[in-house]
Amino acid sequence: MPLLLLVMPRIRHLLVLFLACLLVLSVQKGAYSQLRKATVEPTVRIEEVPDEAPTITADEGADKNRFYDPRNPDHATLQKSEEMRAQLPLDKRGAVDWMGALRSGTIKPRTDLTNSKPHQVLNLDVILKNTKEMPWVRFPHNSHTEWLACSNCHDSLFIPKAGANEISMEKIFRGQYCGVCHDRVAFVTHNSCERCHSVPHANSKQWW
Repeated sequence: MPLLLLVMPRIRHLLVLFLACLLVLSVQKGAYSQLRKATVEPTVRIEEVPDEAPTITADEGADKNRFYDPRNPDHATLQKSEEMRAQLPLDKRGAVDWMGALRSGTIKPRTDLTNSKPHQVLNLDVILKNTKEMPWVRFPHNSHTEWLACSNCHDSLFIPKAGANEISMEKIFRGQYCGVCHDRVAFVTHNSCERCHSVPHANSKQWW
């Protein structure tokens, strides 16, 4: 039998194997060509900025060490928080009851430095009914205007028009609308639901 006929099957086998290898390599090259070389960014150390005061909630404000800036030259002469809190009524959660302090006369807010103008108290309650199964919210203008001017809230925080403010608890928790003061200065909202949701309705469930 001629030698060529003996080696032909092996040659065809090697040729097929060679072509298969070329095909695999070309596919891999096409796949890997879409990948980018990984780069590792150097670790950046963020330095603390002492001049920026952290956000303090109403509960955190009870910490006596968070009230004052020790770099203030008058730090030693300022009234300390524990001395101040000893004179103010506290609510059931141990936070300052600012409305209790106002009603009892413990604090007497001024309209300006000289207290030459009377407070423009507005005796108007606004009922917010979009609360699902929660009791409706009563917003009393009088308890706010006894120490705040209307311009503190209107029109930067609230548009004085029914239905114009898309208020939600998520936005309040994020520091919008009521959350500008509550959770930061006044009582903490998520610990005092009943202080706002105070008007029961047919579908409400008072769960606290």
